[in-house]
Amino acid sequence: MNEPKKLYRSRDNRMVSGLCAGIGKYIDIDPTVVRVVYIVASILSGGLPIIIYLVLIMVVPEEPISGPGLGGDGVI
Repeated sequence: MNEPKKLYRSRDNRMVSGLCAGIGKYIDIDPTVVRVVYIVASILSGGLPIIIYLVLIMVVPEEPISGPGLGGDGVI
């Protein structure tokens, strides 16, 4: 059975906090598209997405570290 998708902030494809890259990975689109949509929405709406972005930085966890010996794959 497939595990449900989880939203994380990206560790390896980040510009500021990794949030847009994490959203892009979650919905399977290029993070650049998410960044452009975010910037356009921020300009057109007078800044509300900036507040939402700051809240999401605090709420959405960073992507777990994975790799041999790091606990992400069950290998010690």
